[in-house]
Amino acid sequence: MQNDPVNHPAHYTDGQIEVIDFIEDKKLGFCLGNAVKYIARAGKKDPTKTVEDLQKARWYLDREIAHHKAQGGA
Repeated sequence: MQNDPVNHPAHYTDGQIEVIDFIEDKKLGFCLGNAVKYIARAGKKDPTKTVEDLQKARWYLDREIAHHKAQGGA
């Protein structure tokens, strides 16, 4: 897939499918979708920010977990 910084950024098209297609197919919702996005692009958009991308993913996962706990989920 050719790099198009608006429609197909290189840091989201590494592999067979784009991250957004996976997120939409799995119907992940906002927090889980963002966690997947940050995990998938970790180190690809800016190699010096790999840890930051993973921390952002963790933030979204923690928020999703808190939401489920607040709803009485385990």
